[in-house]
Amino acid sequence: MTYCVGILVDEGLVMIADTRTNAGVDNIATYRKLHLFERPGERFVALASAGNLAASQAVLSLLTEGLDSDDADDPETIWSQPSMFKTAQFVGRAIREVYRFDGKALEQQQSSWDITFLVGGQVKGGQLRLFMVYSAGNFIEATLDTPYLQIGEHKYGKPILDRAIRHDIDLQDALKLGLVSMDSTMRSNLSVGMPLDIVLYRRDALKSELTHRIEPSDAYFHDLQDRWSNALKAAHKAIPRPPYG
Repeated sequence: MTYCVGILVDEGLVMIADTRTNAGVDNIATYRKLHLFERPGERFVALASAGNLAASQAVLSLLTEGLDSDDADDPETIWSQPSMFKTAQFVGRAIREVYRFDGKALEQQQSSWDITFLVGGQVKGGQLRLFMVYSAGNFIEATLDTPYLQIGEHKYGKPILDRAIRHDIDLQDALKLGLVSMDSTMRSNLSVGMPLDIVLYRRDALKSELTHRIEPSDAYFHDLQDRWSNALKAAHKAIPRPPYG
């Protein structure tokens, strides 16, 4: 299991992913789940993956090695997509191609075909967009009403986003709330864990503003965890006790 979140606000895009994978309590490892496809001035695309690790790695390989196209002599890659909508479609096509080769075998071994991607970014001349691509290859898009998308173990980190994320908040505040959401998830689910990978992209920049890995010893993240815990304790103490009984 994993937890990844993408937050799309007026100023730009935040994406955060944990790095823990496990196939049982005695088989835990660290793998990067947040990947960048970036050519400054041309395109910025960030992909976060959740689900079957072998399937997601196969999809990522197809995105760069390419898929055959009826309309072109050369294979299509993620670098040749003219828009973010086409990029999301291409990711969906790669998922279906991996399923065509591996999906039935996984199901015969009683392994679920469980894979989802967050796809966010901007191609020159187009809009900054954020999509969630499902295991069937179809997708939904973040909107002004719901300016964030989550994949993986999302339920524990969702309440803070529901209450606090709006499309007009500051980009750094979006990052802070995303980290609080990640901390809440890690507190309640051991299958989500450090290190954390983050990326910030400012609208129309066509290059990342920040890429960073938060290690377990990170001082800011520890401070954020302590402040959030103390704020929750203070908040519940400030609320009057129920008048019932």
